[in-house]
Amino acid sequence: METESEPYVRLATLRQLHQVMADMNKARSLADTLQTVADGVVNGLGYELACVNLVQPDNNLVVAAFAGNAAAEALITGRVGSRESWERRLSMGEAWGDLRFIPHTEGWVLDDDDVPQWHTDGPEPRFEDEWHPADRLFAPMYMPGVPGVSSGELIGVLSVDRPRNGRRPGSWGREALQMYAFQAAIAISNARLRANMQRALVRLEREQQALRASEESFRQAFEYAPSGMAVAEMGGDQHGRILRTNDALCRLLGRPASSMRRYSFSDLVHPEDIGTLLRTSAEGGRAELRLCRRDGTYVWVSLRNSVVADVADGPRFLLTHVEDIEERKRRELQLAHRASHDALTGLPNSAELRSRLASRLCARPTATEPGAVDTIDAAYGQVVAARNANGYDGNGYDGNVYDAHGHAFDYPPVPDAFDPYGHHVHTVTPEGERDDGTKGLAVLFCDLDGFKSINDRFGHNAGDAVLIEVARRLSGAVRDGDTVARLGGDEFVVLADGLGRADAEDLAVRLRSEIIQPIRVDGRTMRVGASFGIGWAHCGMTADEVLQSADERMYVEKRSRPKAHRRAG
Repeated sequence: METESEPYVRLATLRQLHQVMADMNKARSLADTLQTVADGVVNGLGYELACVNLVQPDNNLVVAAFAGNAAAEALITGRVGSRESWERRLSMGEAWGDLRFIPHTEGWVLDDDDVPQWHTDGPEPRFEDEWHPADRLFAPMYMPGVPGVSSGELIGVLSVDRPRNGRRPGSWGREALQMYAFQAAIAISNARLRANMQRALVRLEREQQALRASEESFRQAFEYAPSGMAVAEMGGDQHGRILRTNDALCRLLGRPASSMRRYSFSDLVHPEDIGTLLRTSAEGGRAELRLCRRDGTYVWVSLRNSVVADVADGPRFLLTHVEDIEERKRRELQLAHRASHDALTGLPNSAELRSRLASRLCARPTATEPGAVDTIDAAYGQVVAARNANGYDGNGYDGNVYDAHGHAFDYPPVPDAFDPYGHHVHTVTPEGERDDGTKGLAVLFCDLDGFKSINDRFGHNAGDAVLIEVARRLSGAVRDGDTVARLGGDEFVVLADGLGRADAEDLAVRLRSEIIQPIRVDGRTMRVGASFGIGWAHCGMTADEVLQSADERMYVEKRSRPKAHRRAG
């Protein structure tokens, strides 16, 4: 009889079922759990054979564990059946709750599908509920944690065969298998979760080890780098504040690391290089600038910034690489100086002279010249007939707008947009022979008198010594900001701004007095004279035109002096 119908289930059977369920949750790995599930069906539920088919990531099912028959286990373990074939099996046959029973009378249609299976021999059933060797019973396992077990995600199927009592399971046996499949699904899900967590922990530990190794590598590369390195804040009120420096940077600037953290690079950079630093530190980049040492001197460095994020969406920092380029800059400055200065005297050469002179000139004529009138004042609709002489002081235009009668309009100055020359201060030339107080840019052209005879009598070495001394005397007799240049041979030019006519003539006399003083060369006393021509630079002229004008005036002055006054020896 069905002694294990629900009212008569023996306590020993319940204890055995409880034990196999407990064993499932004691397994240490997913593989152990799967095998425990298969063994529990054989040991606790009274079947001779059990197979666990597990859903793989590709959605097909693999035979993951087998119990009850070593030969069958070796035959089908690891083999895969398609999800399509399994869906067909679970959709046909008799539904015993969540179980699916396919009797031998219908199972023949499954013989040719790709689901791994084993065949057992046995006699034909002698009565109605006797188990046939070709009968199939499946217990689907669904992901727990969703309303209705059968509505969850399929994670595997338990296949059982050959009940030990030789009969198809009754209501208790069916429910027990269904309960077991539910608990097995929980155990498998937990085992998978533990396995995933273990893998995640292992991966996290490896990543942390790699991060620690990377941090150590960075620390060593940072600390022991032969060139300077620093980490600075980026963004916010503390943008640019130095957080960390290496020994090389501290040695370069002569500052201890503790004091460096009180500064930002903007505190250390040369005032003229602030703009360059700000452009470089905005979003990273490279620039050459000067940093202040502890002793107040400056050193040229190549500064390269890289933007580094601490973590994803975290704060960003500037990693700054500082390389000492003082020697290279010194060589570059020396080369630039050689290109723009006379090799013998050290004075600016002809090209540099023309460059400095041209920088003070533009193509626009002064307002005192014919036709120099402005156009309509678009801002106020007033016609500006001229910016006449009343609109100029000693340095240029005073910013007022005048009408044709010389009366200033009671309006703000004309916007810069109406002046194509911007804030250029136009050079004004003193007019006439009298000194009317007008000051301008004086160009004094100097030619030495009697220099050729020194070269002829005493040689070029003596001549070079004379030129060097003349250059020294000229440079010492002018103001700071004036330019003394050697045009070539024995010709010199002086640019002196802000002089009136009388000032320029007095300067020429002083310079001549300095030059004609005796010069000692190799124990000999030598003398040279000097002729000066004064030209005036103003807008509308080119640099060559200004120099030519001064040169012509010099020759006029030279010819006007007695020859005896132009001799040297």
